[in-house]
Amino acid sequence: MENIELIFQKYYKYVKSYAVSLCFDEYLAEEITQETFYKALINIDKFRNECKMETWLCKIAKNEFLALKRKEKNLQLKQEIIPNFDDFVVRLENREQAKIVLEYATELESPYKDVFYMRTMGELSYSVIGEIFSKSENWARVTYYRARQKIAERMNNNE
Repeated sequence: MENIELIFQKYYKYVKSYAVSLCFDEYLAEEITQETFYKALINIDKFRNECKMETWLCKIAKNEFLALKRKEKNLQLKQEIIPNFDDFVVRLENREQAKIVLEYATELESPYKDVFYMRTMGELSYSVIGEIFSKSENWARVTYYRARQKIAERMNNNE
C-alpha cells in the first residue's frame, strides 16, 4: 500500500496534466485521474516494467478518456472550453491568435491532433508521446511538426 501512495504522490500532477490535455476540462480530468489511479491500484500486479510507470498510467488515463467518450457520444471538443487554459494562452503572444491555433488544432485528424495537444497542452515529452502511441520518439517529433505545419498552412490560407 505504501508503494501505491508513493506512485500517487510522484505521478499525480503528471497524469492529471495529461488528462487535461485529452479532455480540456479540469473537472473531467480530475475524474479521469482518480479512475486511473484506482485502476492502477487494482491492476498493479499486471505492470511488467516494460515501459515507464508514467507511460503505463497515461495509457490507463487514455483508455479511461476513450471509455468516457464512448459513453457520451455527444462529448466533443468545443471552443467554449478554451478559456480554461489561460496559462497556455498567456504563453502565446496574442490571445486571439491562440484561439485560432486551438480552433484549427481541433480540426486536425488523429494522430496529429492528439500529439499536438499532448505536446502543447499536456507538455509531454516526445519520448512519452511515442510510448503512449507505441511508436518512436522520432515519430512523435515528426507528427508534432506536421501538425504545426498543417495549422500554419491553414492560418496562411485564411489571412
